[in-house]
Amino acid sequence: MIYKIPLFDLNFDEKEEQAVLDVLRSKWISTGPKTAEFEGIFAEMLKVDHAVALSNCTVALHLALKLVGVKENDEVICPSLTFVATCNAIRYLNAIPVFADVKSMIDLTIDPDDLECKITAKTKAIVVMHYGGFACDMDRIMNIAKKHNLKVVEDACHGPLSEYKGKKLGTIGDVGCFSFFSNKNISTGEGGMLVTNNNAYFERAKLLRSHGMTSMSYERSGGHSTEYDVIELGFNYRMDDIRSAIGIVQLNKLEIDLDKRKEIRQMYLNELKGIENIIIPFEDYKEFSSNYIFPIVLKNSDIIKRDNVRKKLAEEGIQTSIHYPAVHRFSIYKDFYTELKITDYIVNNEITLPMYSNLKEHQVKTISNILKDIV
Repeated sequence: MIYKIPLFDLNFDEKEEQAVLDVLRSKWISTGPKTAEFEGIFAEMLKVDHAVALSNCTVALHLALKLVGVKENDEVICPSLTFVATCNAIRYLNAIPVFADVKSMIDLTIDPDDLECKITAKTKAIVVMHYGGFACDMDRIMNIAKKHNLKVVEDACHGPLSEYKGKKLGTIGDVGCFSFFSNKNISTGEGGMLVTNNNAYFERAKLLRSHGMTSMSYERSGGHSTEYDVIELGFNYRMDDIRSAIGIVQLNKLEIDLDKRKEIRQMYLNELKGIENIIIPFEDYKEFSSNYIFPIVLKNSDIIKRDNVRKKLAEEGIQTSIHYPAVHRFSIYKDFYTELKITDYIVNNEITLPMYSNLKEHQVKTISNILKDIV
């Protein structure tokens, strides 16, 4: 189906095309100089010591948990209101995901109170997800982690350049992870980034992303090393220079893109103000956000009513989505099921409306007016 107003629009032009062409003509297309440049720019923008480019955010999460010492049968507290990769990374290490609820219908980030209640002697780490680019309560979470000697991994896949009290999301915990999937604020098709201020984590991440090898092909081709050793069982988690070149162009566009998203969010808030039957999460949020998505939650509703609203929007040519089906309700996670009252309501009644920097004011008005009529 072709929608009049899609959920997302890729912010690509001839600059991305030229970047790819330049890499192809350079004759070096795997991990090399463009990847190193991408990492350097990303680290500088986030004011973090180290950035390691990877093939996607899922592997970034896997490496992050491995770096902080999560092992088999350790417990890791995480949200269920997230993409399944956040929790799959825990299972890759044969660790146990312990699902925590979100704070409220307004704040869809992990609830520190519920999180702390679920800490046991087996708990090793906490994974937080900054939903939609809106920050978790990191002061409280970091204090809990310090109190119980736990590590914190930030899933910041929604939040490049988003802030919490002046700090960039992904740089507050022990390790931060970002996604460059095709519909993210920064798009490279597939791709991810791991960031940290810990030198030991950085050095080990570089080893683990490339089979545990002490040097990579580009280093050897430049004469910096003629041989290598393999000192740890690693993975093939590298990002190539083609995607890194696209990522550099995307970073150059990011601040303008986020400023436009901020304006579009305010348009939505103005247009949807006063509709009694919907909740707008993070409505009064004051920190800078990437505004990755624009979610609403229907009041006094259920999954049938929610799906009917989405169907009617689709009939009017407006694409919507759901962020997200609850992980704790997936068949593969049935052994870890727990009741999460707020999360369960949200996943049955949340609708994600179109959000991208090229969305026009008249389109926001159209979406809002049709939604008003429906609800």
